[in-house]
Amino acid sequence: MRIGIVCPYSFDVPGGVQRHVYDLAEALLAQQHEVSVLAPADEESPLPPWVVPAGRAVPVRYNGSVARLVFGPVSAARVRRWLTAGNFDVIHVHEPFTPSLSLLAVLAARDEPVVATFHTAMTRSRAMHAASGALQLVLERLTARIAVSPAARKVQVEHLGGDAWVIPNGVPVQRYATAEPLPGWPGEAGAIGFLGRFTEPRKGFPVLRDAFVTLAAQRPGLRLLVAGPGETEEALAGVPAEVATRITFLGLVDEATKARMLRSVDVYVAPNTGGESFGMILTEAMAAGTPVVASDLEAFRRVLDDAGALFPVGSAPDLARVLGEILDDPSRRAAMAQRGREVVAPYDWAEVSRRVLEVYHLAIEATPRPVRPVRSQPRTRTRTPVLPVRLRWR
Repeated sequence: MRIGIVCPYSFDVPGGVQRHVYDLAEALLAQQHEVSVLAPADEESPLPPWVVPAGRAVPVRYNGSVARLVFGPVSAARVRRWLTAGNFDVIHVHEPFTPSLSLLAVLAARDEPVVATFHTAMTRSRAMHAASGALQLVLERLTARIAVSPAARKVQVEHLGGDAWVIPNGVPVQRYATAEPLPGWPGEAGAIGFLGRFTEPRKGFPVLRDAFVTLAAQRPGLRLLVAGPGETEEALAGVPAEVATRITFLGLVDEATKARMLRSVDVYVAPNTGGESFGMILTEAMAAGTPVVASDLEAFRRVLDDAGALFPVGSAPDLARVLGEILDDPSRRAAMAQRGREVVAPYDWAEVSRRVLEVYHLAIEATPRPVRPVRSQPRTRTRTPVLPVRLRWR
């Protein structure tokens, strides 16, 4: 099968959607499908051979964060050329409402079936209401929709009309399970981990920082390992000097180092304050066999499925209490790790990509096109996905 995948966010900067697109492409390629990914990226950037760069992105404040997007006539022309050259059996766009390549690809598609994956659980807003006409035009061009979580699907049902298959973000389980810890970690006194843009408010790092200050005063030698971009001086504001020496910042890390980082701590903490529709880092930590403590967000509760410990959103004292209890109980940590491995098994990319391919096949069947050979492996159906998909019959 010839598959065209569109990522709206820059491949030059790490992110959850970018990682999802990368791993999905790798999983499909491993099954002998032909895959081309169109993404914002500098043409001089080191990219896999199956990525087509669509130009350098510009930072834009979007969905409570800073996204790096490309848009405009030049980008639209690049999308059209890519579609023509690809002659795809199916086009798979991610976040089609984002003002970037995915939106342009939906509008430029001709007779190809278009599958869209929605990652965010955005709520009804004035902006969405004002743009409802344009959004409806995009929705009408979609053949099938996928949501990465029940929260993301809820937006489809309640605010956009129609439904979506729920197919979660995947995780390369074996990569995390077999990673080697970083030298000297976690150590005998214990270690806590955090990964993300630690200066972005909704990631909740200040909550963890304050909880760590409390714990560090009671536990000599306890350390905090932080990976991700941001200004360390800002992150350490108000932290006593002695405690600050026990916080290690790795900066931006590649995938191999991220897996090693998650294997290097006794507990991983996700102190996010909101805006999460899934929580990919939770599945990665569980795949690494690391116990998880997370904010009591609906998306996190669904992903953890009782494999982790929760604390009230934004409460540093409660986080410190929960972390203290888990650090003092090795048997509980072992049980959490084992439960996490069980929970994360269905998220392995081998299973997730199989479910995505089922949606591709349904979209192709629902889209009359000029007769031409479709190169594909024999289709096998072991079970149907969990929710009905909305198909556009033409």
